[in-house]
Amino acid sequence: MTDYSKRLNAVIPGGAHTYSRGNDQFPSNAPPILARGKRAYVFDAEGKRYLDYGMALRAVHLGYAEEEIDEAAIRQIRNGNNLTRPSLIELEAAELLTSLIDSVDMVKFTKNGSTSVSAAVKLSRAFTGRELVARCLEHPFFSYDDWFIGSTTLTRGVPAAAIANTKTFHYNDIASLETLLDAHPGQFACVVLEPAATEEPADGFLTKVQALCRKHGAVLVLDEMITGFRWHMKGAQFMYDVKPDLCTFGKAMANGFAVSCIAGRREIMELGSIETIGAERVFLLSTTHGAEMCGLGAFVATMGFMQREDVVGHLWRYGTRLTAMLRQQAARHGLERHFVVGGAECSPYYLTFDATGAVSLPLRTLFSQEMVKRGVLMPWIALSFRHGDEELAATEQAVDGAFGVLRKALDEGVEHYLQGPVQKPVFRKYN
Repeated sequence: MTDYSKRLNAVIPGGAHTYSRGNDQFPSNAPPILARGKRAYVFDAEGKRYLDYGMALRAVHLGYAEEEIDEAAIRQIRNGNNLTRPSLIELEAAELLTSLIDSVDMVKFTKNGSTSVSAAVKLSRAFTGRELVARCLEHPFFSYDDWFIGSTTLTRGVPAAAIANTKTFHYNDIASLETLLDAHPGQFACVVLEPAATEEPADGFLTKVQALCRKHGAVLVLDEMITGFRWHMKGAQFMYDVKPDLCTFGKAMANGFAVSCIAGRREIMELGSIETIGAERVFLLSTTHGAEMCGLGAFVATMGFMQREDVVGHLWRYGTRLTAMLRQQAARHGLERHFVVGGAECSPYYLTFDATGAVSLPLRTLFSQEMVKRGVLMPWIALSFRHGDEELAATEQAVDGAFGVLRKALDEGVEHYLQGPVQKPVFRKYN
């Protein structure tokens, strides 16, 4: 049998182009490489099918190989895919995005979320003339650039100045942000956070963040890579009644095609323009493939599909049924304190806890291992339009079997049931 892991790691640092796809994020029996996907399923190199809840790290939310979306992309490929001047689909996509999101006057497309959020930070610094960045500690990833990575444990290769320029605050703790801004008056260029992640805003938290940004003259940047077009077609910002100065979108924009963007207020965004003669320029984003036509064609088609089929409503409904089932099964197996489901129903999460009540990666790995044995990939929970009644029934059957093993492991020791190494956090100082 081909050792795909060995071949991958021989030619790709980390064995994948996103650390979340690495071997250390999955149980040892997970397929090391995938050949294709269709609807809510993926297939390994030998053709074995798995029901997927990874959904390309949440980038695919309609379903794999959705023909309507793929055909829209192929039409743009046949138009040349990347032209010498702006394309018609580029204009159509920009006008569509600005019409969908209430806070947005202008948009700049690119290929990944890291680039978009870093562009927002740069633009904020240009607009305010300040250097410091406040970023939410509970939100796990904003960018691979120094300004963010320097605020994690992975500081190797990051200049000390970059590390010093980013400070952290806590989600749903407005006092922590207020204290931070008061401690560095007039120095923060922006406040960066997601509208929601594992927690949703409580007690008007986001509107209070917005008020603090206005008070201190800092740009409010909402990262909607995950929440955008999943919580609501107008973004989670609409649901939570907050109007950011800048916002970023990505994963749910184009059903797996590489499309991301920075968008926001004209007053800020136009700093990257070339229209005002004599104004000092901000070199905002200049990416050869940022407006690649296939991705933008997929974006336009995805938005149309979502509106026609009420995709957002489906994600909320399916997620509500799935989380209820998981909780019922956990209670039936006596695991309600050891397998806990939370988050917004359109994007739920699960945590595993050992007998002492501590978060347990060994138990999480074991659960994932047992789900893989039963034909389900559930490293996390990402939902799609193609998760339906059949998929929910298959998931429940797999969960029932996996929870039976977890119950035994808690009673007898996880080490007796785990077949390989324990999964590791992505953000860790050492391998």
